[in-house]
Amino acid sequence: MSKVNNKKKVMIVDDAGFTRAMLKNIINDTKYAEVVGEAKNGNEAINLYKKLKPDMVTMDLIMPEMGGLEAIKNIMKIDKKAFIIVVSAIGQQELILEATKIGAKDFIRKPFKKEQVMEIIERHIMATS
Repeated sequence: MSKVNNKKKVMIVDDAGFTRAMLKNIINDTKYAEVVGEAKNGNEAINLYKKLKPDMVTMDLIMPEMGGLEAIKNIMKIDKKAFIIVVSAIGQQELILEATKIGAKDFIRKPFKKEQVMEIIERHIMATS
C-alpha cells in the first residue's frame, strides 16, 4: 500500500455529503490514514480510483447514476487487489453479501459510531502494512 505522509490513502464514496464529512473526520483522526478523495456516485468513484490509486475505499451501496455494487465490479476489474469496505444501512444484508462476493473486504453499518469506523479502518491498515 502506498502512503501519503506515511499514512494510507483512503477514498470515500457516498452520495450523502454528511456521511462523507463524518467519515473524513473520523479517518483523518486516525494515525494511519488520510482521505485523499471523495466521490458522490459510482461513476465518479471509478474515475477517481484510476487517478488516485487509493489504498482503501469506503463504498456506499445505494447511490444515484451508478450504485456501489456496479462500482465495486468496475474497480475490481481495474485493480484486483483493490481494498473496499462497504458502508451500508441496516436492512441491506443481501447487498452487503453480494458486495463481499465481488470483492469487498468488510463492511461498516450505518448509522456508525466513530470508534467502530476507527477500529475497522485501523485493523485493516495494520493487517496490510
